[in-house]
Parts: sequence; C-alpha cells; structure tokens
Amino acid sequence: METLAGRLLVATPEIAAGPFARSVVLLLDHDEDGALGVVLNHPLEADVEDVLPAWAAVVDAPDCLFQGGPVATDAALAVGVLGSSAVPVPGWRSMTGPFGLVDLDGPPPQDGALRGLRVFAGYAGWGPEQLEGELEEGSWLVVEARDDDLLSPVPERLWRDVLLRQDDDVRLLSTYPEDPGLN
Repeated sequence: METLAGRLLVATPEIAAGPFARSVVLLLDHDEDGALGVVLNHPLEADVEDVLPAWAAVVDAPDCLFQGGPVATDAALAVGVLGSSAVPVPGWRSMTGPFGLVDLDGPPPQDGALRGLRVFAGYAGWGPEQLEGELEEGSWLVVEARDDDLLSPVPERLWRDVLLRQDDDVRLLSTYPEDPGLN
C-alpha cells in the first residue's frame, strides 16, 4: 500500500455538501489502519488569541482557528512546518516531510524554529480502507502538497488555487460553480 501522507486531498464536486465540500485536506498519516489529516481551508471566526493566548504570536495570518475536520471538534491540534534553522521545537512530533504536530500543552516554539503554524479544531479521519473507497468513488483528487498550502494567507481560495496549479484537465474543476443549479 502506497502511503498518501504528505499529500493533499482535494474534494471533487462529488462532495457537494457537508464538512468536506470544496475542502483541501493535508494528510498527516496514512497506512493500513486508516488516515488522518486536517482541512486547510475552513477558517473559523474564533481567534487563536481567545482560545490559546500564549500561541497567538506564533500562528500565521489569518490568526484564527481552523475547522480541521468533523472528528473531535472540541480538541485543538497544532500543525507546523519546520523552519530551516536547527532550533529544536519543544513537543514536536514529525508526521511527514516538513509537517508535524506541536504539543499545545508545552511552550510555544522560539522564533525561527518553525516556518509556520496553524491551530485546528478537530481533524479529518478515515478508518481502514475508508479513504481508498472514497478515492475510488471519485470524491477526492490526490495532489502534491506544498509547504505554503498549510500557511496560505487566503485559505478560502486554496481549493481553487490548488486545482489551478495542476498540469492536466483537473484545472477545469477550479471553475465549477458552487451551486450548479444556479448555472
């Protein structure tokens, strides 16, 4: 089984409603036991400063919480991108490539330790073979992730932006109307 960890899942129009409609998910873990990721493009109206004041200075703009997925929405997790310095990150748990989880119960990382950080309420999870079934149904496209996807300053545009940078006809999905019934 080829792992998809470190890649993006981009929702196709097959997912017309619910928490994954027009979502972009960064897969942090994927193996025979299932998959775990976070939705990168669903910012919430709650600021990190209101929920985790000590972390407000280290998150990237927009400095709000993100709806990471429909699982455990009452829990927060921080996902970061390693910086180029050799500064250790307290509570770092490497997941895939430069991406990892940061323990929110520890101290915030020092300047330069991370290239960027986002805090998510909840996460996206799939049981064994569940994601593979959704891929076969055509619910998701799997594309390469860039470090900047996690840190997009305009996350609401990420779905369209990720589709537009693809080399094949998948780019055409970026023009798919939000409500095809109004077309």
